[in-house]
Amino acid sequence: MGMNVGSKENEDDVMMEMNMTPLIDVMLVLIIMLIVTIPIQNHAIKMNNPIGDPPPPSAPPVVVNVDIDANGSISWNGTPITTRTDLESHLKGVSTELDQDEVHLRPNRATDFKYVAEVLASAQRLGVTKIGIVGNEQYMQ
Repeated sequence: MGMNVGSKENEDDVMMEMNMTPLIDVMLVLIIMLIVTIPIQNHAIKMNNPIGDPPPPSAPPVVVNVDIDANGSISWNGTPITTRTDLESHLKGVSTELDQDEVHLRPNRATDFKYVAEVLASAQRLGVTKIGIVGNEQYMQ
């Protein structure tokens, strides 16, 4: 950044230092151009939301309660289900309806998750779309 001022005797000597000021100016201009030309990144998700209010339901939905006990036994609206094929036939009956019933899955607090996962996997595989886990407040303690 400084200038080498020599005496009159050394005017024939070549100056070996490079002037850094123009180089720094060019680099600053390039950085500013890069910052200006970078597009603004929007982290938006395009969604097709419905327009207007939906019509009110014609009738309240039918609710099917599926209870899972601590030992993994399953009951459908209070009726015990002994085999997996029996559960799948009930779920297939729900999935084939035009307006599906709501399936409320109510596991016991002491139930192993594998029993819950088996019921959820069967419901998903058979096409049940209205399913929810009910009674989550028992796990908050």
